Amino acid sequence: MATIKKTTKTAKTAVEVKTIDQLNTDLTAKQNDLIQAKRGHKMGELTNPRVITVTRKEIARLFTAIRAAEMVAAKENK
Repeated sequence: MATIKKTTKTAKTAVEVKTIDQLNTDLTAKQNDLIQAKRGHKMGELTNPRVITVTRKEIARLFTAIRAAEMVAAKENK
């Protein structure tokens, strides 16, 4: 019989530990990376266009982490 493997997703704890300012600096760095990747793709220099998709998803995760940190900070201030 086949065995069933259970997989669990682990949350990235590095994002949770960072402050809002650190997340914002990471966000600006990723946005600059995205701009450079798009420019390289248009010029034909980018060898892996998947980098653009991965960077966009990382930016979205950073926005989510920033929003969650703001919500926690607002809840603590009340």
